[in-house]
Parts: sequence; structure tokens; C-alpha cells
Amino acid sequence: MRLFFPLSCLLLLCACEGEPETGNQADLLVFNAKIWTGVDCPGVEIAAAEDYCATAMIIGQGGRVLSVGNDTTAWSSQIDKNTERLNADGQFVMPGFVEGHAHFSGLGSSLRNLNFLRSKNWDEIVAMVAERAEDTPEGDWISGRGWHQEKWDKPHDHSVGGYPIHDELSRLTQEHPVILRHASGHGLFANAKAMEIAGVSRETPDPRGGRVLRDASGDPTGVFEERAMDLITDSYQNWIQTMTPESRKEEWLLGIEAAQEECLRKGVTSFQDAGTKFREVDWYKELDETDQLRLNLWVMLRHSYEEMEGNMDGLPHYGKNFTCAAIKTELDGALGSYGAWLIEPYFDNPGFVGQNTTLVETVDSIAQLAKKHNMQLCVHAIGDKANQETLNVMAKYVKPEDDHRWRIEHSQHLAVEDIPRFGEMGVIASMQGIHCTSDALFAENRLGTERAASGAYPWRSLLDAGAVIVNGTDAPVEDVDPIESFYASVTRKRADGKATFFPEQSMTRVEGLHSYTGAAAYGAFQEDRLGTLAPMMQADFILLSKNLLSCQDEEIMDTEVLGTYVAGKKAF
Repeated sequence: MRLFFPLSCLLLLCACEGEPETGNQADLLVFNAKIWTGVDCPGVEIAAAEDYCATAMIIGQGGRVLSVGNDTTAWSSQIDKNTERLNADGQFVMPGFVEGHAHFSGLGSSLRNLNFLRSKNWDEIVAMVAERAEDTPEGDWISGRGWHQEKWDKPHDHSVGGYPIHDELSRLTQEHPVILRHASGHGLFANAKAMEIAGVSRETPDPRGGRVLRDASGDPTGVFEERAMDLITDSYQNWIQTMTPESRKEEWLLGIEAAQEECLRKGVTSFQDAGTKFREVDWYKELDETDQLRLNLWVMLRHSYEEMEGNMDGLPHYGKNFTCAAIKTELDGALGSYGAWLIEPYFDNPGFVGQNTTLVETVDSIAQLAKKHNMQLCVHAIGDKANQETLNVMAKYVKPEDDHRWRIEHSQHLAVEDIPRFGEMGVIASMQGIHCTSDALFAENRLGTERAASGAYPWRSLLDAGAVIVNGTDAPVEDVDPIESFYASVTRKRADGKATFFPEQSMTRVEGLHSYTGAAAYGAFQEDRLGTLAPMMQADFILLSKNLLSCQDEEIMDTEVLGTYVAGKKAF
């Protein structure tokens, strides 16, 4: 390899390969690697022949990076017979992925309950539920998640508004209430038994910010959108409450362990959870104090304003691997279920602008609560109207001299005039690359070509305007796999080849990796510890079978995680 590096990497190597730090013995030597450190990489072009910064690094006691470079002889005083050696065999090494927006306990539940992310049609889903019913005690609820009618390979022949009617599902599950959440989390499907328990009938009115889908006779079809989901979920939670506290916690713990294993297997070493309850915060603290968290977990507290006001003692909380320093709320729903709140009506649903699920005044009150307690404010906003109103609220409390790093979660569809405001205000755009290509099959239909081209998932426009983009998957809405989300970020192509969504808004490879490492750490005030492989940073890194900076586009999806290390210790 020619001795040419981007300036940032040269500076790093100069700092690392100088005089060794005395008294810092290396626990681990990684060598024969192609290491991308992530240091100062935004805006730096890395030539194809020089697609990494270094070939070796040493990690000391406490799991911190000591040095990164090429000449291991400079570290001779720090390496001894007790130093573990890791020969990377020329593979690509990079900071561990930081999942910037997902749902940790929800991921765990999805791994233990029915999961429909890969289901091709409604018939498959009904068959899966019927099979589960055979092994489930009579009267127990059956739960699942992940269906999305826009992604099925065939429409259902007995449907309303593109959604199937519950009749066949209800016939096969007469003794079991069933609740099946939409992939987005902004809709659900219930069978007749669940609706009976919930007291839902043709007389049940639509709640504010929600809709009960009905057939031509006015009878519920089984689909509940946005706030209408509470009609079913309240009854489901009542059943959950009949379980002993010990049983509920044990089931939760099993889900958390499954989520940790899934994340580490896919190269995720840090996870930003987008909605955690007080009870879970206490349980996470217990796991952290007993060293049972195998990755870094940062969470957003999610309750109503009334539940949080006066109950914030001990927050923000900063533990060893667990942090709760943010508050989550929302203004609208999801695009697929016509829940995104738009300035102009939906292109394929004239006269309808979506759902404002939480009053702007309520979000304003939660913003004041976040400011009072020095916590980050994170607002779910998908439609351009929801994003505009969120920015307006934040502008009242975020000043140019402040460093609040308040976040808009999703930021999917923006009015062109609002794009510069992210950079000007220092508001983080917490976006999920995979949502772009996942929604590509219907987003243009919902928005129309002009709005889709100029303001839908506008990563290029945001980056050029100086915004910070945090990447992720929104698991269990999507698979937690960062590779497919990275592929979507840099190509705007669906992995199945069915669509490419306005590729002029793509990120570069370096920008895509940065959005999943250093930028994501920055989005949680953790850039002084996580997200890069600079000296004294926590040694969270992964080995990959492909070099994500230089492999061909079509090779990205073939990338395998060969090893995951957290604080210098092998976790997968």
C-alpha cells in the first residue's frame, strides 16, 4: 500500500505512532487489518486505493484504544507475552455500528413473538397465527408484528382500503384474542375476539388522532390506525397485568437477551432506544449495575407529560453502559397508514392531510420539561407539517449559542424551506436509511413526484445544509441489520431491485458510515467515548468481510459481520 492517507488519518497516525504512552500495556493487538477509524471523516474523500487509515491498533486495560497506526514496532514497550493477538487477515475493521433509532425491548419481543417482516401476503400471516393458536392456551392473547400491506406480493381479494377484513383470521382463532401490529407501529389488526373483549362495535367512534377502518356497512374491519390502536392495546395490557410481576419481568429479560444477541451478531455495539418506560429504566439500571448489558444502551423516556411532570428524580441518569438522558414524544403517525401529517393533502388520498396525534401545545410542554431537566428532546415527526411544527416549537427554546442537540426522529418528509433550519438550529435529523427504500414502493404515490423528489428522505440536501444525520433502522419496524440500511443510504436502491428512490439524495460512503458511527454518537452526546477508534476511545469495533468504503454497490449486501468487540472484548 502506498503511504497516502486522508489528512485526518495522517494526523491520527502522527499522534498514535509517536512516543508510546508509558504504563499502558496492551491487552489486545489487532494487526493485518484495514482499519477505518472514523476520525474527522465527514467531507473527506478517501481514494479507492487508500480506503482505510491504518493496519493495526492496540487496546489497553479498561477496553480503550491506546494507539492506531502501521508500525507496530513503535509499540514494542506496550506489547508483551500477555497481549492477545488478533490477526484480521486483511479484513475491514471499523467502529461498531451505533443504532440511532430503534426499540430495544420491542426488538426483543419481536424475536420471541410472531414476526411478519418477511411475510409475503395476508394468507401467510393468517396461517402463522392459526398455527400459533394450536399451541396457545385458550383465552391467551396472540401477538405479532411486522405486516405491511404495501409490500405484499398480491392484494387480498376481501379487503377495504387495501387492508384485508378480519373474517378468515377470526374464523381460525375463535378462542384467542389476536393483536398484530403494523410494521410501522402506527396501526394494528385485531380479530373478532379481541374486538369483543375491547367492546368495539359499529357504534364505537373514532378517537381524536385515530381511525377505526370500517366496511360499507359500518362494521369494523379489524384495522385500527394511530390513536385508535389504544382501543385494542388497552385490553391487551389489561391481560398482561394478570400475569405476576415476576413473570412479566422474566419475559422482558428473555426479550432483552435476545435483542442483545441479535444486535451483536449484526455488528451493533451501541443502541439508542426510542421510547422507554419508567419501569424499564429501573430494570436497565439493574442490568447495568450487574454487568448484564453487553452493549451500550442510551434511551429516551416515553410517557405523557402528566406522567413525567414531578416524577423526574434521578434523571438524567448516566451509568456504565446505560444512559437515560432524553425525552421522546410525537406529533404524527406513519406515511404508509396515511398517518404522516402533511401541509398539503395526500396525492393518492385527496382532501386528507394525515393525523396530528399529539397536540402541538402538549409537545411544547414536554419541550419545556426537557429543558428544565437538561435532557434532550426527541420528537417523532414524519410528515412535512409535523416537522415544521416541531422545528417551530424547538426554535422557542434552542438558541444559536446552545448545544441542546434536540432531535427530530425520522424527519422523513420536509418542506424545502425547512431543510436549512436543521443546520441553523443544530437540530439532529435522526433518520433511518432503510425506511427510504422500504417506503419506495408507495412513497411517491402518497406524496406525488414533486414532493417526493424535493423533500422525501432528503439526506443530500440536509448534509449540504450543515445538518447532522443519525442513521438506524427503527427495529422492529425493520430488521436491525445496519448493512441493508447503509446500502439504502448510499444507493437509494431496494435490496430486491424493485425500486430506486431519487438517487441524487444519496450519501457518500464516508457520510453513510459516519451517520452510523461518529454522528450517531454525537447525537447522544457520546462522541467523547463512542463512535470512532481514536486513542482513549472505547474499543468497540467490528470485522467485516467487505470493505464498505470501496466494494462495489452490489457487494454491500453480501457483507458479513465476522466479529464484534465491545470495550476490546469479543462479544460475537
